[in-house]
Amino acid sequence: QVQLAESGGGSVQAGGSLRLSCVVSKYTYSNYCMGWFRQAPGKEREGVAGIDSEGVTKYAESVKGRFTISKGNAKNTQYLEMNDLKPEDTGVYYCVADLSAAGAFCYNLIPRQYQYNYWGQGTPVTVSS
Repeated sequence: QVQLAESGGGSVQAGGSLRLSCVVSKYTYSNYCMGWFRQAPGKEREGVAGIDSEGVTKYAESVKGRFTISKGNAKNTQYLEMNDLKPEDTGVYYCVADLSAAGAFCYNLIPRQYQYNYWGQGTPVTVSS
């Protein structure tokens, strides 16, 4: 029943910015963990950022100070503001919702294939030098 849709990817030069958006196909009266992971060609999924049910954020060390995750006024939406992009940021970015009680993704940033984790089709980001 849960579906996610990402948008906002594109091609930019190093140092540029992009804003990714995600919409989850449900509203809820309680918050849950949401975030982003990415996957570069030939590499494993890499957690990027998460925001938990209390609004606490966590970022991969590689993106701290450059990326900002936030939730929209509608709590089924989220955004990833990416600044000072680097070529190593290239990859397909996926929005993830962790509907488990623990919301583990928001603490370990591990994008596990798990019955309570949902993500969309991804939006590609390419950063060139």
